[in-house]
Amino acid sequence: MGKRAGIGRWEGSKRKGKFKTTYVFLMYDIADQETEAGKNRVTKVFKICKRYLIPYQKSVFRGEITPSRLLKLKIELAQVIDPQVDFISIIQFGSEESFLEESLGTPPSSLFI
Repeated sequence: MGKRAGIGRWEGSKRKGKFKTTYVFLMYDIADQETEAGKNRVTKVFKICKRYLIPYQKSVFRGEITPSRLLKLKIELAQVIDPQVDFISIIQFGSEESFLEESLGTPPSSLFI
């Protein structure tokens, strides 16, 4: 599965109501967590991500999102992080069914939130 040329949408994207959605995993690593500024960035990034996606593990979120909401998420995160030391990765899938997931250990829902 790949991107369509020129429009940047995934072939496997599906419609949710009237809106096209994609499935994403978002992972972040906020540096300098020992300082007050670093702790504040971690808290802000977590709260922003939680408004758009489902917490999966520490620093990992996932879920369906429309292209416009994904753009808003990226803009909000860019305003909070320090791009010199922080890192955010967003992996897009066509849909929740377009990848295989295997888990070992205790499911995240019993560990997190």
